[in-house]
Amino acid sequence: MKAFLLERYGKQRPLRAAETPVPELRDDEVLVEVHAASVNLLDAKIRDGEFKLILPYRLPTALGHDVAGVVVKTGPRARQFKAGDEVYARVDDFRIGTFAEFVPVKEASLAPKPRNLTMEEAASIPLVGLTAWQALFGKAGLKRGQKVFIQAGSGGVGTFAIQLAKHLGATVATTTSAGNTALVKGLGADIAVDYKTQDFEQVLRDFDVVLNSQDGKTLEKSLNVLKRGGKLISISGPPDPDFGAEIAAPGFVRLVMRLLSWGIRRRSQRREVRYAFLFMKASGPQLREITKLIEAGAIRPVIDRVFPFDATNEALAYVESGRAKGKVVIKIK
Repeated sequence: MKAFLLERYGKQRPLRAAETPVPELRDDEVLVEVHAASVNLLDAKIRDGEFKLILPYRLPTALGHDVAGVVVKTGPRARQFKAGDEVYARVDDFRIGTFAEFVPVKEASLAPKPRNLTMEEAASIPLVGLTAWQALFGKAGLKRGQKVFIQAGSGGVGTFAIQLAKHLGATVATTTSAGNTALVKGLGADIAVDYKTQDFEQVLRDFDVVLNSQDGKTLEKSLNVLKRGGKLISISGPPDPDFGAEIAAPGFVRLVMRLLSWGIRRRSQRREVRYAFLFMKASGPQLREITKLIEAGAIRPVIDRVFPFDATNEALAYVESGRAKGKVVIKIK
């Protein structure tokens, strides 16, 4: 099969197109013929070596975390799906590789594809959808009537999280450029802060939840928009000790995480708010819940561009540029 491989870690190092064997299927996995895969900033960060400590991949390996496609084979312990089923998933860490013609997916991480979406639309959903779900439901416990600030509203996570928060009955604020104000308001944002001309720290007050996806400076400023008892959830770091325990990281790695997050955890405690880092996990059951919302029309995919398979490196570069509105997808079949 054809795949795009990461051979060595390196900043903006291109992936190499290669012919590789179809990966071996484990007993609890399903082999999926990949029709579409979306590109995430996580792919670029893994390529650059930013996650070597917590995700030590054995190279070469294919990149890609999101998949939509058709089941072609099932392992002996995988009984929920059969050949011909249309499915989608965020594949598990250490089994990534959706920038390829076939990918094995743990059955527990797989869900039927939403009936009202194309393969390209379905591939755009899993990672950002599960990130928003686990941040707003799991970490934040967001409730109707609360106020949530979702940064970078026109990005992949932002476009999904705004819709989910609005569905939950929250008041939603976000940052975006003036040119994308109509987009984020159309998704449900009540307040759109133009990050080029306004400082969100001066505009927003007494929020219950902040979903941070930006740099350290933005993370620090986010503390000032939260009310006492509020929750600061970051998907861009720094990782905290709870995350180290969650992934059973070695002692040295846990110490690094403790040191990296010490400053923001201390400042959070002083302001009487809670800081938590989220690195989302694959989950078929949660994806099935997301599917219900999509099929009910409560959430829609937002796709900026679809690239052909041969242009995988160009798609990755476009995501890194930060210009995408919503998701970037690779059409493989």
